[in-house]
Amino acid sequence: MMRIKFNGKDYETNCKDTLEFFKQHSKDENDVWIINGFATKAKQELKDSDELFCISKNTLPPKDALEAMMRARHTPKLHDKLKISSVAVCGLGGLGSHIALMLARSGVGRLHLIDFDVIEPSNLNRQAYMIEDLGKFKTEAMKEQISKINPFIEVKIDTLRIDENNIKDLFKDDDIVCEAFDSDLAKAMLAQNFHRYFEDKVLICGSGLAGYGNSNSIQTRKIACNFYVCGDLESAAQPGNGLMAPRVNICAAHQANLVLELLVQIKN
Repeated sequence: MMRIKFNGKDYETNCKDTLEFFKQHSKDENDVWIINGFATKAKQELKDSDELFCISKNTLPPKDALEAMMRARHTPKLHDKLKISSVAVCGLGGLGSHIALMLARSGVGRLHLIDFDVIEPSNLNRQAYMIEDLGKFKTEAMKEQISKINPFIEVKIDTLRIDENNIKDLFKDDDIVCEAFDSDLAKAMLAQNFHRYFEDKVLICGSGLAGYGNSNSIQTRKIACNFYVCGDLESAAQPGNGLMAPRVNICAAHQANLVLELLVQIKN
């Protein structure tokens, strides 16, 4: 008798392999089979302590099953570190909305979303919102989107404008902070004040991402201890050189990718 886990519970079986087991327990050929965190229908020998899930397609898997799939895709050690991490995203426009979604899909366990603005039609050319989001606060719309990707992520929202007076309270529970403001003044304010209160925390800013083309000029640079800037540091939005989705997304990906890299180091 084999002792395994099936759909999150202890289970005993006489089956010798996964194909035999799922033929007994799967009612639909479209069911998703998860074997030790990996989605596969290949025949594998069953061993004590194996963990199996059978999930109906087009339905939300239970938390344990979704967790198993995420761990398999991200590798267990990496996912376990991301799951216990908290990242703040300041500004949920073209940069911030895509940073937040990338981090959600990557398995960061807690996202802190901060913005004061509502979604308007001019946002739709580059920001991660839909027609039905028009008029909503960006914080609330982004929280809704993340819940559709992974409802088990903790999302905290603050619908407010960040200033010198609330910095010290806003970020006390976050491991890393991503700046994604549209305003140069707001960027400068956060960069100049953040490390007054959080000397040991990482701040990642974006600067220079307007226009299109010249993808490789967007880079990640370490400016000082715990301070990074992603962008080309030159391409500011102005008449004739607006903000367009591809280049904004390239910079957002730089910021999100750096977050993952640094969280692995922080959580060691």
